[in-house]
Amino acid sequence: MSVRTASARPRRRWLPLPRRLVRSLAGQLFVVQVVIVAAVVAGGAVLAYLFTAERTEDAARREVTSVAHAVADSPSVRSAVAGSDPTAVLQPYVEQVRQDTGVSFITVMDTDGVRWTHPLPEQIGKRYLGHIDWALAGQTRSETYTGTLGPSVRVVTPVWDDRHRVVALVSVGLTLESISAQLGGPLLALVGVAVAALALGGVGTYLANSRLRRHTHGMGPDELSHLYEYHQATLRSVREGLILLDRSCRVVLCNDAARELLGLAGELEGQPVAELGLPGALVAAVLGEAPVRDEVHLTAERVVVLNTSVIGTGLGRVVTLRDHTELQSLSGELDSVRGFTEALGAQAHEAANRLHAVVSLIELGRHEQAVEFATAELELAQQLTDRVVAAVSEPVLAALLLGKAAQAAERGVELTLTEDSRIDDGVLPPGLSARDLITVLGNLIDNAVDAAIAGAAQSPAPPEVTVTARIDGEDSPDACLLLRVADTGAGIDPSAVQDVFRRGWSTKQDGHGHGLGLALVAQAARRNGGAVEVGRERGAVLTVRLPLAGRAQEREGALR
Repeated sequence: MSVRTASARPRRRWLPLPRRLVRSLAGQLFVVQVVIVAAVVAGGAVLAYLFTAERTEDAARREVTSVAHAVADSPSVRSAVAGSDPTAVLQPYVEQVRQDTGVSFITVMDTDGVRWTHPLPEQIGKRYLGHIDWALAGQTRSETYTGTLGPSVRVVTPVWDDRHRVVALVSVGLTLESISAQLGGPLLALVGVAVAALALGGVGTYLANSRLRRHTHGMGPDELSHLYEYHQATLRSVREGLILLDRSCRVVLCNDAARELLGLAGELEGQPVAELGLPGALVAAVLGEAPVRDEVHLTAERVVVLNTSVIGTGLGRVVTLRDHTELQSLSGELDSVRGFTEALGAQAHEAANRLHAVVSLIELGRHEQAVEFATAELELAQQLTDRVVAAVSEPVLAALLLGKAAQAAERGVELTLTEDSRIDDGVLPPGLSARDLITVLGNLIDNAVDAAIAGAAQSPAPPEVTVTARIDGEDSPDACLLLRVADTGAGIDPSAVQDVFRRGWSTKQDGHGHGLGLALVAQAARRNGGAVEVGRERGAVLTVRLPLAGRAQEREGALR
């Protein structure tokens, strides 16, 4: 005997089918549509019935009117009403006419309303039930009146003699029961058509709502509303950019993060991705047939990691973007720190060798030569440091220049700072980040050192890199930070100037270049409202100008 514990899996409670159907959006639409179809069909059937009944009643009035005129105009009727016994002559005649025409009754009466004929013989001699005033006045009118045979549609018309006097009256009528019997066939057909229309409408509505139920997964309006709200909240909260494209590569959805990463604004839905003004390499990757996995691309101001995938069986594609700008900058800083470490290690090695030389001179008793050797080495090491510290008081730039000088010296390149270089401490605005300064100047020097080394293989002149760092127009509203780096390499081909700052461009022939350095320089310059210029002297000259917006106004405010 088994005992079911409290932790046993509970049985799933299913709602009855009607309740589950009504709770879903498709079910609610189904009920509403069925009610509407039923109301329309019922309304149409009622209107058709009323119209048919009215037409039938009008036809009945016309029929009894024509029969009444025919009887009243008959010569035998005129002669009979003038005779001594009208009933004996008229009763067989009108009964024959009644049977031939299918009317319910034909009554011929005198001007006082006393019947001479009637389908019920016992009613002969009695007064006619109905209005005869207008007939006595020479008019023919119809009415619906309840007589001895029940409610009927009847007409009364006068019988004229040769002197144009009303000598008798003729009334012809159809009972409402007989009129309803005539409506039986059309009414039955109308009911059949209504039932068929209702059934057809119900089946069509059910099929349409079954498809809708599949697409909405049986969810109700509240669930769909909550799902939409969660969907919108999720799209706006995630930091990754998301773009959905249809089969024609038109934008179906673009969240806020994607707009920010790609610098997009305005209405994007329905626009082709090729017309959004994105870089060509990025557009080519998005439109490519093969999915893209963690591919790095540069926009005007950011470095993004791109991923694409196809939706279903060719319904469209999903494009996701991650911001790689900070990571790329940190990677550049890490490379700089690694270079500094290598340079410091080399310097430590050289310092150890020089120290051994000084110690050996002292052990040999050549003290004066030891002092001269140590002093000369100290002066050479201190000269560049003093020059950089005296000219550049900005600590980030000074540290970067010293580290890059040591790194260049290790590679056999002389890095010098021009005489007109000068940047005072605190002159750079807070908006100009130290990371962007390292990106710009560090990549410019690295590329210049590589170019100078490459140029030394073809020229006997020693490789050199010259750096200029100063403030142009310090007291003017157009003040800017000028960073210029020149090398003694082969320079940049004028035909390649447009491609210098494109991702993937590199002059290295060993295949190790990534082509990101100058692209990141241009990107950092654009991010800070600056520009990069390419020139040529002995070799390549690259100049970056970064505006110091509001610097003059800040100084005026400080003086006040």
